[in-house]
Amino acid sequence: MSKARIGVYFCTRGNGPNPSLDYKALATYAAALPLVVEVKHLGTSPTLDPVALAKELTAKQVTTVVIAAPSPGYFKTAFTRAMALAGGDPEAIRLASFREHGGGFESPTERAKAVLACAVMDVPFGLAAVPAPSPVHPDTLVVGGGIAGIQAALEIADAGKKVYLVERTPTIGGHMAMFDKTFPTLDCAACILTPKMVAVDQHENIELMTWSEVEEVTGRPGAFKVKIRKKARYVDLDACVACNDCSAICPVSTDSEFDSSISQRKAIYIPFPQAIPNAFVVDAQHCTYLQSGGTKCGACVKKCSKDAIHFEDKDEIVEVEVGNIILATGYEVFDATRMERYGYGKLPNVITALEFERLTNASGPTGGTIVMKSKQFNKRTKQEEWVFDPDGPRPKSVAIIHCVGSRDRNYNPYCSRVCCMYSLKFAHLVKEKLQDAKCYEFYIDMRAYGKGYEEFFERIKDEGIHVVRGVSARVKEVDGQLYLRGEDILEDKVVELPVDMVLLAVGLEPDKSACDISKMLGVPRDDGGWFHESDYNTDPTGTDRGGIFVAGVCQGPKDIPDTVAQASAAAASVLKTILRKQGSESNSDLTLATIENRARQLAKN
Repeated sequence: MSKARIGVYFCTRGNGPNPSLDYKALATYAAALPLVVEVKHLGTSPTLDPVALAKELTAKQVTTVVIAAPSPGYFKTAFTRAMALAGGDPEAIRLASFREHGGGFESPTERAKAVLACAVMDVPFGLAAVPAPSPVHPDTLVVGGGIAGIQAALEIADAGKKVYLVERTPTIGGHMAMFDKTFPTLDCAACILTPKMVAVDQHENIELMTWSEVEEVTGRPGAFKVKIRKKARYVDLDACVACNDCSAICPVSTDSEFDSSISQRKAIYIPFPQAIPNAFVVDAQHCTYLQSGGTKCGACVKKCSKDAIHFEDKDEIVEVEVGNIILATGYEVFDATRMERYGYGKLPNVITALEFERLTNASGPTGGTIVMKSKQFNKRTKQEEWVFDPDGPRPKSVAIIHCVGSRDRNYNPYCSRVCCMYSLKFAHLVKEKLQDAKCYEFYIDMRAYGKGYEEFFERIKDEGIHVVRGVSARVKEVDGQLYLRGEDILEDKVVELPVDMVLLAVGLEPDKSACDISKMLGVPRDDGGWFHESDYNTDPTGTDRGGIFVAGVCQGPKDIPDTVAQASAAAASVLKTILRKQGSESNSDLTLATIENRARQLAKN
């Protein structure tokens, strides 16, 4: 059998080549690899003509093609056809995927060379980049106290292993604690979540650190040393009985983060009645006593009968050692003010998904009553403001706009996965609570992909929801009336509907802490900013950084069932290393020479 003659072709998509990749150095390296007879850079988003490619392959007598790119699969079809036209083997196409195997590393060019070498030698990168085993400390750090972090922590703790659960806000629960119902079963979100929250708080193997942040991680996989800043709450967790006397007398009000800023909370507050830990916390940024250096106010200290408030408290640095880290930092929602055409932030009755979640929640500011905003005089600011009053007017027509900030090249090109289903849930809640109201769903494509989701979509249509397929152009206000202008592609017409309220189905974005954590831990992120998993198909919870795992939406948009499943899988991966008393060093630390030599050995065998 004659030896292969390999051609290496570099291609890039979109906005051009990754500036951190040195393609000239990659081409020089590729030319020196065994059996490589042709190296060529085809440029950015090239128009590949299979006939022309076939002539080139024939002229160079190329029998095997290696496509080297961040996303080489995009170009594979053209090369496969070219190989067939050239009379070669259409299966002799190999992919060197820089993005899949760590193009986001600190030394991306060296990593890309290793990926390229494996492709040329026809050795799977995962087999060549095998890190050395290392001993593992039995304790685990979970970063993030949403449903993903809670699930992972409970799984590991129930197996008898110690867990440090760190959450940067005053309570665990995350976004799920804000929800009213879950799709497609319409189960009560709090009924599912709060028992798990209590279990975390009471578990002997879980050390819960709320109002805390990871500041530094050193050491190696299996033996990480972590510094955690526990911010001063100014309230003794053991002494506080959550009686609300302090909050009732506090003179300062500010927007409530838990209610998505549609209601007010005090400077000393508890995020919501079922918060864990169930104790108050002082917002130092808005507290008059702390901002004045102790010269003003202090009413809460005088009122507290349990002597639980201590303004002399300071931040505390806690150092722990762990063998594994699970990242469950969650997400943020798209800032709808960026899409000016919908009028969010200017038109009072254009609201976002999380705002509507709190509006329909029985524990929300209106007790679950869907109302429109109305103007009221604020005694504190001496101004009229738009607020949700429980006795305010009910909307007679509601429009829901899908894909706000998602599937849009100007913002986020990816699908946020949950928006279609939670929009259908909102439509159901509108019809349930406002039986006579008209409800419109404006969607681009309906992505009801999960168990029972398509059935839920059909149910919504049977409930009398007007489902309109097409892109929504804008929302405007004329004489106090909202008008939504968009297209109905099934009816082949432009529509302009008068509505009382518009709900924006905003997409998901990585949590703002993801960038700093990525730099701190050396875990790469993808183009959307989500943490990059080791292998999407075979290792969706691992990362190329040994001993660090991902769970939940921080790895990419997903719904609650998928989040819980991934969190359990991450916990299982951690427990495997603990029970074997052996983990893996980071393959990101492997040198090019190490991976290349391993690939040569495997190629010979």
